[in-house]
Amino acid sequence: MTELRIPEAADRETLAAFIARAVRLDQTAVVRLRTRSAGVLEAWVATPFDVLVTRAVEGAVEPADVTVSGAELLAALTVTPGERMDPGPSRDLLWRSELPSGGGWQQVDQLPATVVAELADRGVTLARDNVGPHGTPPASLLDQTVLTVSEGTLEIKVPMRCLFALSGMGFVDSSLEGDVVRVTATGSWMRLDARYGAVLRRRHALLPLLL
Repeated sequence: MTELRIPEAADRETLAAFIARAVRLDQTAVVRLRTRSAGVLEAWVATPFDVLVTRAVEGAVEPADVTVSGAELLAALTVTPGERMDPGPSRDLLWRSELPSGGGWQQVDQLPATVVAELADRGVTLARDNVGPHGTPPASLLDQTVLTVSEGTLEIKVPMRCLFALSGMGFVDSSLEGDVVRVTATGSWMRLDARYGAVLRRRHALLPLLL
């Protein structure tokens, strides 16, 4: 049986808000829970924008790496909240996204949260006027580069889909003066860390296996 332990009520509320946003974007969303060292719990979700989002709180899960239904986890966090809870049965077979390794991240830049929020709002407005056949923005819009940041020889192109995820998950609070979005990267991944969560995406598409 899967057991989730989050001692502090504030952390349970934080995780519930994260999961609620993810389920609002995709009612069938699954959440990968992982116990990190020093009693830190990571929650990961693959969004409809083809990017990963994550949030960490103090806690642990047993087994230490398990995927559960977002809707069932949200119910456990909100209907009968407590330090220990059952997040629902394992849905490991539904998780299909690769996760980045833990180390090797290099800081590239820090962007004012107000600028990121404004760019995201412009993108949302543009998307409403260019809805694709399935009711979602076309890939050409999602893949459009909206920011390019660099540090030395490392150049990171941030596509619109990353800002859509930041906005859709409510990670950026542009009302807080001086708030920033931190951009870090490895050779394979980019990461945008905002006040209420992070968005990650592979920098280069994986080549298909030829059998």
